[in-house]
Amino acid sequence: MATQYQDRKISAPAVYPENKPYWEAAAKGQLLVKKCKACGEYHHYPRSLCPYCFSDQTEWTVAKGTGTVYTYSVLRRGSPTPYAIAYVTLDEGPSMMTNIVDCDLDTIKVGQKVQVVFKPTGDGSGATPPMPMFKPV
Repeated sequence: MATQYQDRKISAPAVYPENKPYWEAAAKGQLLVKKCKACGEYHHYPRSLCPYCFSDQTEWTVAKGTGTVYTYSVLRRGSPTPYAIAYVTLDEGPSMMTNIVDCDLDTIKVGQKVQVVFKPTGDGSGATPPMPMFKPV
């Protein structure tokens, strides 16, 4: 059974000053993560303080947009359209919660290589930032 993403409506993300660069990059087809200049660790969800050393010396970095499925769940009840939610471990190291799209949901596997795709949010008009999701490579 293939993912019917186009049938799912994704709410527009809340854009705040501290995450605005993240959503602006998403609108350009780039996935950003934060990297700490003090300890060198990458982290996601992007925030101003490093979760490893609590330094405020973090910077936006363009991620490769590739990773590996760490775990996932396919939801077939409670929604008119089945979908897969997953944690993807980015090649840079951090994991992010996301959706797996553009594939047969029954073929998703732990350890599977995936790449980022950006899907419309809100009413789909492009007035709101797209959401990063992942599809199998």
